[in-house]
Amino acid sequence: MLFHSYIFVFVFLPVSLGGYYLAGRIGSRAAKLWLAAMSLWFYGSFRLEYLLLLLLSVFLNYGIALGMKGKKRAGGLLAAGVAVNLAALVYFKYMDFFIGNWNYISGMELPLLHVALPVGISFFTFQQISYLADCYKGEIETKGFLDYMLSIVYFPKLVEGPLVIYAEWEPELAGAGEKGFDAEKFMRGVCQFVMGMMKKVILADTFGGAVDYGYSNLEIMHGWDALLIVVFYALQLYFDFSGYCDMALGVSRMFGIELPVNFNSPYQAGNIVEFWKRWHITLNRFFTKYIYIPLGGNRKGRARMYGNLLIVFLVSGIWHGAGWNFILWGMLHGVLYVLTRMWMNRRGAFHGRKVPRVISVPLTFCYTAFAWVYFRAENAAQGNRLISLLFSGDYARVNRNLAGYFNLDEFWYILKVLRLDGWEYGHYILMGAITVFSLLLVFFGKNAAGVADKIKPKPWTAVLFAGAMLWCVLAFSGVSTFLYFNF
Repeated sequence: MLFHSYIFVFVFLPVSLGGYYLAGRIGSRAAKLWLAAMSLWFYGSFRLEYLLLLLLSVFLNYGIALGMKGKKRAGGLLAAGVAVNLAALVYFKYMDFFIGNWNYISGMELPLLHVALPVGISFFTFQQISYLADCYKGEIETKGFLDYMLSIVYFPKLVEGPLVIYAEWEPELAGAGEKGFDAEKFMRGVCQFVMGMMKKVILADTFGGAVDYGYSNLEIMHGWDALLIVVFYALQLYFDFSGYCDMALGVSRMFGIELPVNFNSPYQAGNIVEFWKRWHITLNRFFTKYIYIPLGGNRKGRARMYGNLLIVFLVSGIWHGAGWNFILWGMLHGVLYVLTRMWMNRRGAFHGRKVPRVISVPLTFCYTAFAWVYFRAENAAQGNRLISLLFSGDYARVNRNLAGYFNLDEFWYILKVLRLDGWEYGHYILMGAITVFSLLLVFFGKNAAGVADKIKPKPWTAVLFAGAMLWCVLAFSGVSTFLYFNF
């Protein structure tokens, strides 16, 4: 069940919200039970086997957390818990990658397992590892099973995050349902949900069609095509994932529960360090707290610090996908991150001068867009092929089929009325307009969460967002799943 589906918008969400606030009149525990039941329905809608795996993981990790309570063998239990979680992740996500590489090195022909990847396993695995680690360090106490289960299965964040630390989740859940209906918070949640849906349904999937066509037909692409494909994917990924997070935060607000912001206009970053403070914020926080700091952080000299940073980005690449292209993507970010930190540490030698943001922001975007090529490519060779087209010198007219994905019916009709469709370059008008609008939005627009916080409950607001919602609903039949479902 996707957020941008008829069953979610017209059945699941109204039933979940109505039952939650009715159960809240009985008590907080009843509201939590309802929310847990709805979350299990949501996850089970993808595939029943996934639900069984999720429940097994939840029960097992809760049992380990209980076993660590005041026990001398807590360290061993923590290690066992982390190992079990990682083993499940490796089996479902990486076994075919390991087998394929072993076959290549050894010359053997071991059969691939072709195991289906459970939706959101990377997210709920990390969520449970963080819980075990925080219990071990004494930062939180293992309490009731219901609260723990909800911290993992809560459907707005279950399959794509954001990753929530239990210490910040617990106070949000306290008194859930008993607080009553907050009309203003609900309204802002709806607005944020609609903004996220617009990002996904109207923008991300429009760019996605052109990207899929381009990557599938690199043999007929030219220089301009390659450049546009690079830019299109950078925009598709941003609007897809940030759109999901906006929808997740919006839905959660409707329940009166605040989730942490995961995106803060990352393409407005002036360097790669700032970029990672803005992109997928909760994942970056997870890596910092549970990998970078335990490795020594910056406490053991700069050389060790730079090595720790490279390890973090290596793990980040591996976490995102089972392929050498993801590892390459992680190291492209890691190397530039380390070089940027070196430059920042030596900036005193440059008398504190900074590169003007009018230069640094576009350069940072160009580098991240370049690195995304390997994130999107099926393998490193395909990424190299696309990059080579950029430097081929073969800059013919943009492929007409790429532009065709932007000619949405609702806009193309206007071009026909204005008789622009018969113009030689008329087929490219909407591609240019949508791309320029999107670039302006990511470079100068405000964060959706901040916009939602400032929205006032006025009639024109209701009309505007109702119209936007209707537009999205009418486009549901032609949209895809979220990109991060694959990670």
